[in-house]
Amino acid sequence: MAKQSIFGRIAQLTKANVNNLIDQAEDPKLMLDQLVRDYTNSIADARNAVAETIGNLRLLEQDHEEDVAAAADWGTKALAASRKGDELRTAGNAAEADKFDALAKVALGRQLSSEKEAREAEPTIAQQTEVVERLKKGLTGMEQKLQDLNAKRNELVARSKMAEAQGRVNDAIGSINVLDPTSDLGRFEDKIRREEAKVMGQQELQASSLDAQFESLDDLDAQTEVEARLAQLKLGGGAAPVEHWESKPLGS
Repeated sequence: MAKQSIFGRIAQLTKANVNNLIDQAEDPKLMLDQLVRDYTNSIADARNAVAETIGNLRLLEQDHEEDVAAAADWGTKALAASRKGDELRTAGNAAEADKFDALAKVALGRQLSSEKEAREAEPTIAQQTEVVERLKKGLTGMEQKLQDLNAKRNELVARSKMAEAQGRVNDAIGSINVLDPTSDLGRFEDKIRREEAKVMGQQELQASSLDAQFESLDDLDAQTEVEARLAQLKLGGGAAPVEHWESKPLGS
């Protein structure tokens, strides 16, 4: 996997706005489940790519260290050959001294080559070190984003279950309201009140009839008195006695 591709995927995933994605989704739970799977797979790919990049960097560092060590070693050999040549030349053995001087030159050539390779590798190592740090940071961001996704998914599932349970409770409450037994009691009470009112009306009618009967009795008594007085007038030829209808004076 190319470095640019790795950077692109890491940047895209770590910058994703979970809330906006949820708002745009028809089924947020399914969308989050898919995102979790995609993130998990992408993190696995990114982790492998980062590990490979780190491995390549470590190889470059090892090669650099070997070049530095080789340059030092060739420098030591060149110095030893040069000193040996000087000793032989001092001793009067110019031919052998020239051989050691030639070996010293070969060693110095190898030293220069190793130093060049080490020097040329240093910018690449520095660049790759920066790349690795960016990849590590991006990978950490992806892992944090995955934790956020899992937390968001769990929260959403919990809220969905609570909403579903609340909906069932509301449905049950609605059913209770529809089948409210107090409404039947109210109708029954109204029926009883109507029956009680009917009885009260019957009683009132009966009382009115009884009063009428007593009033008729009073009328009959008055008529009887009238007839009695009329008979007395006819028999006696005078008015009815006063004491019958007026109280006598005191002491009479």
